[in-house]
Amino acid sequence: MRTDAPPPEVPETKHRTRVRRHAAIAGLAAAALVAAALTVSTAAHAADPVISQGKPVTASSVENAGTPATAAVDGNAGTRWASAFADPQWIRIDLGATATITQVTLNWEAAYARSFQLQTSADGNTWTNIYSTTTGAGGTQVLPVTGSGRYVRMNGTARATAYGYSLWEFQVHGTFGGTNPGTCGTTNAAQGKPATASSTQGAGFPASAAVDGNAGTRWSSAASDPQWIRIDLGSVQNICQVVLQWEAAYGRAFQIQTSTNDSTWTNIYSTTTGTGGTQTINANASARYLRVYGTARGTAYGYSLWEIRIFTGTGTNPTDPPTDPPPTGEPVEPTDPRNPNLGANTFVFDPSTPTSTIQSRLNTIFTQQETNQFGPQRYAVLFKPGNYTADVNLGFFTQVAGLGMSPDDVNLNGHVRAEAFWFGGNATQNFWRAAENLSVTLPAGVSVERWAVSQAAPYRRMHLRGGGNQIQLWNGGDGWSSGGFMADTKIDGMVVSGSQQQWYSRNSEFGSWSGSVWNMVFQGVAGAPPNHFPNPSHTVIANTPVVREKPFLYVDGSGEYRVFVPALRTNSSGTTWFNKTPAGSSLSLSTFFIVRPGTPVATINLALAQGKNLLFTPGVHHVNQPIQVNRANTVILGLGLATIQADNGSVGMRIADVDGVKVGGIMFEAGATNSPVLMEVGPAGSSADHAANPVSLHDVFFRIGGPGVGRATNSLTVNSDDVIGDHMWLWRADHGDGVGWSVNTADTGLTVNGDDVTMYGLFVEHFQKYQTIWNGERGRTYFYQNEFPYEMPNQAAWMNGSTRGYAAYKVNDAVNEHYAIGLGSYCVFTLDESVVAERSFEVPTKPGVRFQNMVTVSLGGQGTINRIINNTGGTARRGAEIQYLNNYP
Repeated sequence: MRTDAPPPEVPETKHRTRVRRHAAIAGLAAAALVAAALTVSTAAHAADPVISQGKPVTASSVENAGTPATAAVDGNAGTRWASAFADPQWIRIDLGATATITQVTLNWEAAYARSFQLQTSADGNTWTNIYSTTTGAGGTQVLPVTGSGRYVRMNGTARATAYGYSLWEFQVHGTFGGTNPGTCGTTNAAQGKPATASSTQGAGFPASAAVDGNAGTRWSSAASDPQWIRIDLGSVQNICQVVLQWEAAYGRAFQIQTSTNDSTWTNIYSTTTGTGGTQTINANASARYLRVYGTARGTAYGYSLWEIRIFTGTGTNPTDPPTDPPPTGEPVEPTDPRNPNLGANTFVFDPSTPTSTIQSRLNTIFTQQETNQFGPQRYAVLFKPGNYTADVNLGFFTQVAGLGMSPDDVNLNGHVRAEAFWFGGNATQNFWRAAENLSVTLPAGVSVERWAVSQAAPYRRMHLRGGGNQIQLWNGGDGWSSGGFMADTKIDGMVVSGSQQQWYSRNSEFGSWSGSVWNMVFQGVAGAPPNHFPNPSHTVIANTPVVREKPFLYVDGSGEYRVFVPALRTNSSGTTWFNKTPAGSSLSLSTFFIVRPGTPVATINLALAQGKNLLFTPGVHHVNQPIQVNRANTVILGLGLATIQADNGSVGMRIADVDGVKVGGIMFEAGATNSPVLMEVGPAGSSADHAANPVSLHDVFFRIGGPGVGRATNSLTVNSDDVIGDHMWLWRADHGDGVGWSVNTADTGLTVNGDDVTMYGLFVEHFQKYQTIWNGERGRTYFYQNEFPYEMPNQAAWMNGSTRGYAAYKVNDAVNEHYAIGLGSYCVFTLDESVVAERSFEVPTKPGVRFQNMVTVSLGGQGTINRIINNTGGTARRGAEIQYLNNYP
């Protein structure tokens, strides 16, 4: 969003103090490392080779994004894995095949394990101790062991310091060996089979050249990440070996994936340390399709393969090391619905909790999170039914919620507020926080509550009591605010929008409303002001055609935690709960698998395959393969704006083309390696009718860059029909770390291919090509907020063919019916004010395609939007910054 002043310095935190502590001992640590290296090299001279470096690794937790599990197997003694400050913790390496293990070397940082075991496993489930100690002394431990397995785990049970467990390096020495029954054939099953690819360098490098049996011809891709080549074997076969013959342009990081349906893919091999040449990879998979999926190139060129050879049979070659079946993950932990483990950063209070204890915890969280836009910390504060006295001041990545069936079951005497004092009263960066399912009674003599926020800050299912009170959607008297969302909420008194540039209110009840800037949309709201656009800019829609409210966690009368799933409503207005009995269904929390940071994605997918729903606890959840949701009516709920980060070019989540999946309260984050998409709803070509029970996405957010480099070609792709989007912000970062035109690259925010998709409260900002592309029929958008990218270096860098820039909202020329109302699109071109966006909305001119109540703004006159929609509407530019249009055509 637009920022009118640079952000203030972020105060030091305890974590940063700890970084300084590490820096203070760096000299000693370096000396110790040198000495240890000499000792280890002498002692281990005759040892078997290290077989763990660069292998897939997972951990029970990480201290922060800078201390990932992968750092312990990267061969760099200057990077480390560090866990949360709790017992027990573990780190696990997948060797990729069964190995004979003869030695383990642990290079501890100052935070070491006093008590731990080394364990092996054939399947990632059943573990055998091969070493155990209760008197660990840290430093570098060279441990001769005897064991066998595919997986090796360090399982820490007692820390030696107040910090977590921390390893510079975790090295496993050994050899691969053993045999599998059966014989792998010698005929290349791929030769002459149909092959397709994500791209080609040119007509002389087709995908078919990689399966033609001619080692003098090759497939070569475009010079970008990711890329893939896929082979159709024609029928399901047992794949036992894959041989890749790379040209000089090889894949450094890639996966070999298999599928029976060309839709759902399973990794059978993965590496981030590919060296090219000829790679022979043993496998054990049953599939019709095989895909080599490259996520990081080894050169500046594309991916290039002379040949891909696939061998089939009933097992691996007797002389080759075997490959075990893909991991099934850790055992799926059952959930106790009366005493669930909601993670270290979820705090649950009941009326017996002393007020001082509650307030102290709230103050501590706020102090840490007030300016913490890009840190990995996430928090949820939950109140069981009852009355409390508390001042809840929400900072970044903090959710406060009541655990009642009705908001009025939990009453806070005090405040639930968001202020912008940290930024000089400017609330345009007050993102990523949430208030839900509570009622608030202001202190005696106080009549103003403040909710000074911009994007990704839902005020949902709330009740602000008192007809004489007001809630201000800005800091009050100073600063700016730019975009917000309110739903299923009752405000007894007045809502005052102040400097809010745009706001979307849905299915709520207000005493009254005051204020307008550019784009205020009210849908199904009792107490909305009269419809009058553009002066004042109030768009009022009487009903909401089809919507489901967000599922929520609550505690029933017996003390059991449950999740209520609201029913689908049509042509609705007002709240679901005030003077009403909410319609819907209730699920015991025992039907949910609780996902805590560090849970392997294989375990998450195993839980889903067992029919579990998912509850993500606060934190950053790293995934290196998609979370695959295949079951209809699965509920996926996040606490504390839980974040799924897609690493190594992975997709964060894929949902099959099924009925009724609900996803709420989740943020998707791009990793440094480009992902093709962060979330996909339905595979390409989905066509099932879900009108009676659609997939719905609630408070689902996306971020490309900010904490560091992030890259994703697309953020969200919707292929299924009838999907409902209920408040989403898709954001390519314009500030923070890892930000720049060629740094946090991202083409498109939202792509809709499904028919009859409806979006309520859609915010899409700063993508480098089209912000939103709509290819499906009968799409509907109620409220749209957009900003073009800020930092293109010049006009030449931002051209769509001969057109200046890309539209903010593109409806495919083939679409016959589409409806959108209440749309705002803004520009501020910070590096070159002469840049022009030719238009904000680009649509086919047809009777069934209708757009209403649009505004374009040149913020501060920095840049130009030439037309509002197609070639219609005024030019937003310096001296004529704001342009309105009521109808098109």
